[in-house]
Amino acid sequence: MSTTPNASSTTNGALGRLDRFFEITRRGSTLGTEVRGGVVTFVTMAYIVILNPAILSTPDVDGVTLAHSAVATATALTAGVMTILFGLVTRLPFAFAAGLGINAFVAFSIVGQVTWGEAMALVVINGLIIVLLAATGLRKLIFDAVPVQLKLAITVGIGLFIAFIGFVNAGFVNPAEGTPLELGVGGSITSPATLLFIATLLIGGILMALRVKGAILIALVAGTVLAAIVNLFTPVADFGLTASVFAAPDLSLVGAVDFGFDLGRVGIVALIMFVFTLVFTNFFDAMGTMTGLAREAGLADERGNFPRIKSALIVEGVGAVVGGGTSSSSATVFVESGSGIGEGARTGLANVVTGALFLLAMFITPVTGLVPGFVAAAALVLVGALMLTQIKNIDLSDFNVLLPVFLTATVMPLTYSIANGIGAGFISWVVLNAFSGRAKQVHWLLWVVAAGFVVYFARGPLETLLGA
Repeated sequence: MSTTPNASSTTNGALGRLDRFFEITRRGSTLGTEVRGGVVTFVTMAYIVILNPAILSTPDVDGVTLAHSAVATATALTAGVMTILFGLVTRLPFAFAAGLGINAFVAFSIVGQVTWGEAMALVVINGLIIVLLAATGLRKLIFDAVPVQLKLAITVGIGLFIAFIGFVNAGFVNPAEGTPLELGVGGSITSPATLLFIATLLIGGILMALRVKGAILIALVAGTVLAAIVNLFTPVADFGLTASVFAAPDLSLVGAVDFGFDLGRVGIVALIMFVFTLVFTNFFDAMGTMTGLAREAGLADERGNFPRIKSALIVEGVGAVVGGGTSSSSATVFVESGSGIGEGARTGLANVVTGALFLLAMFITPVTGLVPGFVAAAALVLVGALMLTQIKNIDLSDFNVLLPVFLTATVMPLTYSIANGIGAGFISWVVLNAFSGRAKQVHWLLWVVAAGFVVYFARGPLETLLGA
């Protein structure tokens, strides 16, 4: 009698092990549901491969810009690796990609004072700190100490900041003589590029209002097609139509980090505050997102805890290390994972599917170069609008809350700095509560953070004094 297992028993055995490892049946899901959820999550997140290179296109302190194809490849590579890793370690359906807000802070606040290599080294340092905090349990302790109103205000402020960047990049708002900014040029919108930005924004807005999955990606494709048509009559963009669709991944940015900071160009106080702001932004955004996704998937308890939470927080920190190491900025959990969860995904198998699709996307990055900057700017505004929805969860009836939230949300876009907004929010929160009889309600950690931001805002005179 033959003892060789037939194909059916081998397949069933493999599927059984897959089921047990990811707890598919236990969580009320199926293999088909997980695959479908993973595909949907990828479709809703794929825009980041286009958008991240557009954000990380700012020249650094030496005037060096990152190659578009290299950033697109690094973005897809990091998203694929981290999404699969998170799925295998935590068995949770939370996909990863370059964090919006973090990449904006790197591009518009850090690289004006350091090189790209040094900026990504700071991202790596940020990730190592987060891993350490998560491994020791301090991350959750600190998360619980900061008022929820400030956490939400930071998300709102980053949303406004990202949207503002989109408006500026599209030429929708411009510097003016009589006022700091004006609409279009001379108060009117006449540029074909800006009109195409508006068209892309409205297309995306309509699709999102209709709850179409992949709305942002579809809007980017539609805007690019419209721009190509207009370009036949009036040149508005260089589409690089001779480029091939497929190409070998450009891995030139992998490992391009530089820890040899030029302290003669940027002071130690500024570097410390850069790292602090990176940690703070990365820290709270990821924890809040994971808690929300876990609740949506029905995997969180009444306190917001979910399976393998400590491992999840550690791997999320690793995402920052990997993102910095590939020069794609910190990789963190994406709220768009909720689309896959909405399709029924409940396990890390969905992540494996999403991650595999990101790895395949590495081979079609030339396509991302076809998207004009003014079209990509519309995606920034759409993402900013989504982040603004968090304001509904803030009770603004108390002025002790209202002013810090207002300062946090408005100082970011008005000063083009996420760090400035966080600092204004923390300092005003501590001062208002201290002088209104609520000093004992302010956690000691907030006093430390506020004092740190006071030093940050006064770093110019302090560096001069220390230098003397």
